[in-house]
Amino acid sequence: MIGRDPQLAGQTLLVIGGSSGIGLATARLAHAEGARMIVTARDPERVQRAGLEVEGSIAAFDATDFDRLGRFFDELRSPIDHVLVTGPAPDDPPLAEFDIDAARRDLEAHLLLPLQVGRDAANKVRPGGTLLFIGCTDGRHAVAGPAFVSAITAALSAMTRSLAYALAPIRVNVLAAGFVETPESAAALDVRTRARSAQLEATLPIQRVVRPADIAALAVHLMANTAVTGATFEIDGGQQLIER
Repeated sequence: MIGRDPQLAGQTLLVIGGSSGIGLATARLAHAEGARMIVTARDPERVQRAGLEVEGSIAAFDATDFDRLGRFFDELRSPIDHVLVTGPAPDDPPLAEFDIDAARRDLEAHLLLPLQVGRDAANKVRPGGTLLFIGCTDGRHAVAGPAFVSAITAALSAMTRSLAYALAPIRVNVLAAGFVETPESAAALDVRTRARSAQLEATLPIQRVVRPADIAALAVHLMANTAVTGATFEIDGGQQLIER
């Protein structure tokens, strides 16, 4: 077997929300590909464990506290190459159960946070580096999904195109994930989510649900591929093919 050089050797990746799930999977893979790691998350104990695993520096804070986020970027001592912003999937209750306060929190986490990261990272990310945001495909087609999730998904893609132009030559892309089963969620699935997972496993073209490692592989590829910006990459195992 012919060896190859690590894809991210000598580069630095900041993962915002990197103590579990997609964020931790990406940190692990990026570390294996030679990247120096910076990991942030809300929970001090979990982020400390993640930092030890990927031999990275850590910070524990709520990224939607934008004043604290700004101070964090101001305090970075060296330029970085890539930033990955993760977060929980937006809530998608039926219209009759829609909660406006929860919706505001989703807007903050899934639209305002990426926008704020773009502003704060503009002078910290090296030219040609990457901002990557995790979005979702659930509800991308209004006929198939809740209106609020559809709106967030469409808005994040549009905002990413604008940021890619405004921040160039920094590259900005979105990974629009379908249902992703993480070790943490598998241990605490509610009845509805468990049924959703089983249904997708039985019907998806790939014959399994998407896992964090799948998202991580695409994320690292986009960090290494310097020709890609302003794009939304759907990674859902064919979920939209069966739900259009």
